[in-house]
Amino acid sequence: MTSYGPVIGNVNVRRGISLSIPVAIDLFSGGGALTVGLKRAGFAVVAAVEIEKHAFATYVANHPEVNSYKQDVRAVKGVDLLESTDDGVVDLLAGCPPCQGFTSLTSKYRTYDARNDLIREMARLIEEVRPRAVMMENVPGIVGRGKPLLDEFRDKIECLGYDISAGVLQLADYGVPQSRRRFALLAGRGFSIPLPKPTHSKRGEDGLKRWRTVRDVIGDLEEPMTLSEAKARSAVDCADWHLISSMTDVNRKRLKCVNPGASRLDIPDRLRPRCHRGAYSGFSNVYGRMEWDEVSPTITAGCTTLSKGRFGHPEQHRTISVREAALLQSMPSDYKIDTPYIQYACSIVGNALPCDFAEVVAKRCVRSLSDRSVAEHAGARVEG
Repeated sequence: MTSYGPVIGNVNVRRGISLSIPVAIDLFSGGGALTVGLKRAGFAVVAAVEIEKHAFATYVANHPEVNSYKQDVRAVKGVDLLESTDDGVVDLLAGCPPCQGFTSLTSKYRTYDARNDLIREMARLIEEVRPRAVMMENVPGIVGRGKPLLDEFRDKIECLGYDISAGVLQLADYGVPQSRRRFALLAGRGFSIPLPKPTHSKRGEDGLKRWRTVRDVIGDLEEPMTLSEAKARSAVDCADWHLISSMTDVNRKRLKCVNPGASRLDIPDRLRPRCHRGAYSGFSNVYGRMEWDEVSPTITAGCTTLSKGRFGHPEQHRTISVREAALLQSMPSDYKIDTPYIQYACSIVGNALPCDFAEVVAKRCVRSLSDRSVAEHAGARVEG
């Protein structure tokens, strides 16, 4: 098991590296899935900020060279982040502010969530750091329930000279093997960064690759153990996390009634939870199974709990494992999830920005940054 380890000190990642390598900072970094995508796209990630200790430990275990801050982002100053660079230049400031207050899963609870205001902290750090480009990702609800804060964010960075592109995208269109709609915002200081074009389509339309499926990603995995079985055998490898929660007998009976791709409506009324019997019309995906040859449903922090979504395995009478959920989030198969607690492992995975999508968007940023540098260099030569 990887230890939580110390916070990495000021690491000068540009030292000994060509200055042509773009530099990025990852805010609200979670377990580091966005950083995976940034690195794959060619960025040197020099700093990251995350407050939750299990997510932070996971980040450090996988990205030990990054100058990582275990802090509330509200306590972080732009000047501190700039110390991680050689020349005070940040090419990309990227972040996924906590979105629980905007998600449809909590929309029926009309209470105020203080985490909503963290998007303002991202705007503040953009002003203090003045990166050449910005990447921000969130749930689709930010354009509805969160619109006042989103508008405030857009107005703020537009006043700082950023040209914004934004929209709600289906991540399956970018090679992620799940149905997951996310809001993406890209902005360049004095130039535009268009949203990336899809690389996949549902059935291979328009000459694109077909959506990747559950079978493509987890079809060859061996059956996992339950966490309790693994502990009894002293065989717990929480860095691997191909483990599931124990299932009650009644939940096993419920799942046996459900066909792949179907929901709780396949379950006889007598076996349903009392609150789901009769004419109940709430969430239909709970107690459901995935389909082998379709994308998975959206992976959430409840990904190993049958009552929290369509997280039943396509064939076996169990939920998917934490590792299977991570693979459906397009996280590397050897990615360390550094916590001994399954609820935190699920949160780290469910809250992650899928790595493959992060890579596609980050590559779009790299191209626009490169084009901008070429244009600026050409302009300087003409003036000279």
